[in-house]
Amino acid sequence: QKRARRGFATPRHAMSSGALEPKKSGDFYWSKDEEPHAKRRREILAKHPEIKDLYGPDWTTMPQIFAVVAAQLSLATYLGNHASTPVLLLCAYLFGGFATANLFLANHELSHNLAFASPAANRALGLVANLPIGIPFSVAFKKYHLEHHMFQGHDAIDTDIPTRGEAKFFTLGGVFLKIVWVIGQLFFYAIRPLFVRPKPMGKWDALNLVTQLAFDLAFIKLAGPRAFTYLLASVFLGGGLHPIAGHFISEHYVFEPGQETYSYYGPLNAFVYNVGYHNEHHDFPKVPGSRLHKIREIAPEYYNTLKYHTSWTKVIKDYIFDPNMGPFSRTMRKKSE
Repeated sequence: QKRARRGFATPRHAMSSGALEPKKSGDFYWSKDEEPHAKRRREILAKHPEIKDLYGPDWTTMPQIFAVVAAQLSLATYLGNHASTPVLLLCAYLFGGFATANLFLANHELSHNLAFASPAANRALGLVANLPIGIPFSVAFKKYHLEHHMFQGHDAIDTDIPTRGEAKFFTLGGVFLKIVWVIGQLFFYAIRPLFVRPKPMGKWDALNLVTQLAFDLAFIKLAGPRAFTYLLASVFLGGGLHPIAGHFISEHYVFEPGQETYSYYGPLNAFVYNVGYHNEHHDFPKVPGSRLHKIREIAPEYYNTLKYHTSWTKVIKDYIFDPNMGPFSRTMRKKSE
């Protein structure tokens, strides 16, 4: 099998958004067909049924979460009480950004029940992974993320995609507004579902809210407000112009029309449960991050022929400075439930 060179695809019959409508200025890419991963899954399993052996939880997820939570809270306590503000913010960027990204992606694993067989146990562990983030999101994230998989690109269902108003506004100012959008992308990602597809609060949502607020108040009282500032700064700085945040853009922003999901093969995968193996993840969401690389090893003909990324920093740079890239660089399809 001929390998893709420099991340660009050779034959791409194995991944396609289907028939695309002509791209209009100031609009998304619109596909006339269903999302491609369900079809790919059936085709790949027909040729490589041994991939099913990779399914199932990875018990090492829990100790990883506890270790990162302990490290982030310990550093927050120390810096909040001993470091100057510039040092605190620098550490929030250099260390905290990676720690919070790790915990965000731990919750991503848990949303697919990949730490335990029990959904309730995964939700409970998600509450723990949520603690250093400072803002309750774990339970709601699962609801919206599973819809992203089931209805990838579907209008008004897949809240991973910017709204039309959001996209229009942030294409008005060229490079400057694209930088603003990248800096605030985690904020938009978090609040967008509340406006596009609000959901009623359930008992787990309430538990997430109460647990997080109780922890925040206790942490501020015991470690001090500057320690809590470090936690929030880690979220904000790590979710914007930060190498690890490149995964938000690299996963589904269209760098080659006709392909709507992209993998990243690089060293930063080690910090975020291999979320860069994103085609592999969407093809087989029952495989935990620790085993995703094995899918590509088993079925290279389905992955080496696709465009992929090797640098999340370059992804951010290309998104900002390429005039053809922007919030409208996503593939959509008509609403269907």
